[in-house]
Amino acid sequence: MMSRSMRLALLFAASTILILSGCHRADMSRPLIVILVPSQDNPFFKSEADAAAARAQALGYRVRVDAHDDDAYRQDNLIDAAIASNAAAIILDNAGADSSIAAIRRATLAGIPCFLIDREIQADGIAKAQIIADNDQGARIAAEEFARAVGPQGGEYVELLGRESDTNAQVRTHGFHAILDQQSNLHRAAAQSANWSQSEAFQKTETMLQAHGNIRGIVAGNDTMALGAVAAVKSSGLKDIIITGFDGSPDAIAAIRSGTLRATSLQPAVFIARLAVDEANQFLKSGSTGKPERQIIPCDLVTKQNADDYGDFEKVR
Repeated sequence: MMSRSMRLALLFAASTILILSGCHRADMSRPLIVILVPSQDNPFFKSEADAAAARAQALGYRVRVDAHDDDAYRQDNLIDAAIASNAAAIILDNAGADSSIAAIRRATLAGIPCFLIDREIQADGIAKAQIIADNDQGARIAAEEFARAVGPQGGEYVELLGRESDTNAQVRTHGFHAILDQQSNLHRAAAQSANWSQSEAFQKTETMLQAHGNIRGIVAGNDTMALGAVAAVKSSGLKDIIITGFDGSPDAIAAIRSGTLRATSLQPAVFIARLAVDEANQFLKSGSTGKPERQIIPCDLVTKQNADDYGDFEKVR
């Protein structure tokens, strides 16, 4: 088995190659900002990584972007590589509210400030900032729109849950039910975790549609799962099933425009990512962000009426 020191050496070497090739042999005297996200294949995480990288480069930093794939062990190694690279700061969408604490503390003790985006950790005073979308507020406005769309006749609905280890999944379902459980005409017939996956959501939705023939709607914990549900409903030949998502992805907004998705709560991922870099820059220059550690940014409800006002995880007009 490869030792930890060997893994770090390989990561450091790979990082150096990435910096040289990806930044066209940029001036190595410029400070490095490392940006770590769960995945660059997911459009949400790619958008926040791209926004953070663009802002950091505009401010004069070198940038390295990598993905931990929601694997705390890989995240540990990537943070160790950032320490070995003498990074000026880390922008992190973390791999777990509890499992990320030790790695963030390690970077902080090494003198590398960490700025968390999208997901918080269950500890204060370690990261310099935790900037997240208001998942509870976003879930509530999506649930209110869902209840309006189903109408006074009500009926049964099903829920697609996110990854159980993700705090945001828990917060969102709690927010949904803070609204939907107050509707005496609505009854949740089933709930399945689709782990944020479109293909898994398609399969789970098909199963729930077969098991429950009177479903009026589907509440999904993110847009990727909502789009899987949209495809499953279309495949089944059913109509008039209300589906809502969460995130504000371009594909979801396109589905809202076409009428196959009712609504989504847009997380301002681009704004949050840029804000984290701005605060990192402020901290590196002055020793303070000038802001509280925990910062909660409200979500926007996107429907067919205002869909043209939103683009790639941000309001465009």
